[in-house]
Amino acid sequence: MSALDAFLDQLAHVLPAERILRDAGSTWAYGMDNSRVHHAPAVVVFPEDHDEVAETMRLAYAHRVPVTTRGRGTGTAGGSVPVRGGVVLVTDRMTRVLDFRPEDRLIVVQTGMINADLQRIVGEKGFFWPPDPTSNALCTIGGNLGCNAAGPHAVKYGTTRENVLGLRAVDGQGRTIKAGSQTTKGVVGHDLTRLLIGCEGTLGVITEATLKLTPLPETRRLLRAFYPDMHAASAAVSRVMAQPATPAAIEFIDGNALDLLRKNSAVEIPSSAGAMLMIEVDGDESGIDATVERVVSAARSPEADIAVAQTAEEQARLWAARKALSPTLRQVAPKKINEDVVVPVSRIPRLIETLDDIATRHAITIVSFGHAGNGNIHVNLLVDPDDPAQMAGAEQALDEVFDAVLRLDGTLSGEHGIGLVKREFVSREIPPDSLDLMRGIKAVFDPAGILNPHKKLPDRPDEALPS
Repeated sequence: MSALDAFLDQLAHVLPAERILRDAGSTWAYGMDNSRVHHAPAVVVFPEDHDEVAETMRLAYAHRVPVTTRGRGTGTAGGSVPVRGGVVLVTDRMTRVLDFRPEDRLIVVQTGMINADLQRIVGEKGFFWPPDPTSNALCTIGGNLGCNAAGPHAVKYGTTRENVLGLRAVDGQGRTIKAGSQTTKGVVGHDLTRLLIGCEGTLGVITEATLKLTPLPETRRLLRAFYPDMHAASAAVSRVMAQPATPAAIEFIDGNALDLLRKNSAVEIPSSAGAMLMIEVDGDESGIDATVERVVSAARSPEADIAVAQTAEEQARLWAARKALSPTLRQVAPKKINEDVVVPVSRIPRLIETLDDIATRHAITIVSFGHAGNGNIHVNLLVDPDDPAQMAGAEQALDEVFDAVLRLDGTLSGEHGIGLVKREFVSREIPPDSLDLMRGIKAVFDPAGILNPHKKLPDRPDEALPS
């Protein structure tokens, strides 16, 4: 009997047959995410609670069966692709609220819950959870935790790490991990919460999360500002972030993306506009006008066209147009290489200049937009995968984009994760001794190396990636 067959024989005593998929027709779809990379799993399982995850992992460790955790597969870096086959552990049936205490500003949920469902539940009590990725209608809390995803409002409210109090997880041997607490202060033990968040399932399967909630602001205002080019817009971002009235969000849209909006949205965009900022300001009704004026003053320049959205409907149209940008890019070219690099806010203008130069030299269309308030720019290289010359140019262009980001003291990923597709570049940012320490941490949590193998960190020479 093979190791996989022995694992499945014992797993049949843990999960009912209808929550274990083995036939290729059923499992095929679970071999890919939004990266479009595909590796077929041998089996797909659907646990419903922490104990079922723990027992599944205990058996996987005993039989050395690889396990890749998956939510809804919205990731773009191949993080939930089972490159060594084995088991895909799907969390989308783990959607229960385990505790909700508005008086303590917290909620405890299973990690298969959809972000938008969480926002609806806590919103009914006057709260929100700040992480709000563009995919929030589909992505799970577990996926947000795995990549430390954030979205537009991280500039004021922080990323996922800053909005989680504690976790419950399962390591690579099936042991239960308790991380954090239900209080905003606590220094007992090491900070496993922040270590597990962003690990992309390589250190453990996060099953439950205690989330820190924030009261909904009394009011919001949304500014849209047009500039003649990206350089003027990025300079405005630096000015806005240098004054004390921190915006809730600053979204950054380049000229190529504006062309898409002109064709595919109801937003009126002047023909002279080469870049756009969306700046959201929130707070108390009594002070919002003064805050808006400070932000407008910082964003203002002789060539800027700035206006405040007058109605909730107008705000909704602007946000809908921004969130539609990423999927709309596939109308421009059959393939997009989507990177979410981050640089210090003051260095955004230099990054944009470099991107323009790279695009020109390699004859590649580059569309940029993203969360400019914290320097998180989504750089999209649009190419034809059937054109060898264009693909070669894109590969060289991407290499130069990453080098430019590191020269500007930036980082290669802000929230999309490293997954499978970025691992070869990690050693450019992280020196060998630090990588060795990280591999040592991985070995403590996952001594058999079965948790989401070949992800997050570059492989050692003896760890060949399956073809």
